[in-house]
Amino acid sequence: MKKSYLSLLLLMLVALFASCDHTETYAEQKDKERAAINQYIADRHIEVISEKAFIANGYKTDVAKNEFVLFENTGVYMQIIREGCGEKLKDGETATVLCRFDEYNLLTDSLILSNRVLTYSSQVDKMSVKNTSGTFRGSFVKGASLMFARYNSAAVPSGWLVPFSYIKIGRPVSEDDEIARVKLIVPHTQGQQYAAESVYPCFYDITYERGR
Repeated sequence: MKKSYLSLLLLMLVALFASCDHTETYAEQKDKERAAINQYIADRHIEVISEKAFIANGYKTDVAKNEFVLFENTGVYMQIIREGCGEKLKDGETATVLCRFDEYNLLTDSLILSNRVLTYSSQVDKMSVKNTSGTFRGSFVKGASLMFARYNSAAVPSGWLVPFSYIKIGRPVSEDDEIARVKLIVPHTQGQQYAAESVYPCFYDITYERGR
C-alpha cells in the first residue's frame, strides 16, 4: 500500500512539473505576438515603410503598394486609406468621433468584434477625443459603443488614437467628401484590455467621422 501511495505521489509530481513547463513566459508570449505580426505582413504582401519615408511622402501611405508605416516607438503599423474630409482636431479641442470597425485577433486569425456585421450594423461606436498639444486621449461613450460593451472599459486603445495626428475628422457635405479610413496593426501594449492581458496583436479597419 505504501509503495502504491509513493508511486501515485510521484506521478502527481511529474504531472505538476510537466504542466508548469508548458506555462508561457511573457517573453515567449511576445515572441509569438511578433511572429504573428510578421506572418500577417508576409501573407498580405504589406510593404513596411519607415517614419522618415512616411514624412517624405507627405504623411501618406501608398495604398496601391499596400504600404504601412511602422511607428518604432509604439510598434503600431498604419495605412491611411482615406485622409478624410473636414479638419484635423485642433490643439485643445475635444470632439465626438464616430467609428465603424472590424477587429481581428492575429494570433487566431479570426474576427472577434465588428459593428459592420448585420447584428450591430445600427450601432456606430461613439467616443470623445481631446487633443492636448498633439497628444490624443479618448474615451468610449457608455451605451453607445460596442467596444465599451465588449471590454467593459471606456479607455480607447492607444493604437486607435495614432491616426489622429494625420487624418481629418469631418462630416461629408458633398458627394466627393469621404470620411477618414485607416488600417492598423496594433500590438498588445497599444491595444484593448483583453489584448493587453493575454498578449495578442490585433488588426483593425476603422473609419472616423465627426459626430454632433
